[in-house]
Amino acid sequence: MKESVAFHGEECPGQVIGTRMAITGCRKIGIEDPRSKAERKKIIVYVEMDRCASDAIMAVTGCRVGKRTVKVMDYGIMAATFVNLETGRAVRVRARESSRELAQKYASGITDKYDRQREAYKVMPEDELFEIQEVRVNIPVQDRPGRPVRRVRCDECGDWVQDMRDVQVD
Repeated sequence: MKESVAFHGEECPGQVIGTRMAITGCRKIGIEDPRSKAERKKIIVYVEMDRCASDAIMAVTGCRVGKRTVKVMDYGIMAATFVNLETGRAVRVRARESSRELAQKYASGITDKYDRQREAYKVMPEDELFEIQEVRVNIPVQDRPGRPVRRVRCDECGDWVQDMRDVQVD
């Protein structure tokens, strides 16, 4: 949590969810320390929101857009898919909407809704906080970490386009 809060700038319910989501997702795909030299190139995370939880996931996993190990697919859903590139194992971890109401059960003495959620999410059992499902993810070679697969120069504007994002016309 400390690293997550330092990265994001504050402790909020989304930080707690994202931190726990990252820990859960990594454990489920067999990654113990995603920031270690041995495992940092074994993981890609697809986050489905551009909110607080995404910062927490990046802080915990060490995955970054610039390293091509986090992909932001902003569907507005509090979920993320964790993929072990070595084994192909993947899980989607989604925060349960019901966890908002369950916060009362785990932090009943806190009157402020957001403070109550933040504290409850820290202790709420994983199965009440998340829905976890095994999924299959096909990651094309051009979307994997590492050097660009191909670079071509645009005949029209002269810009260089890489990772097979170029479009050929006629």
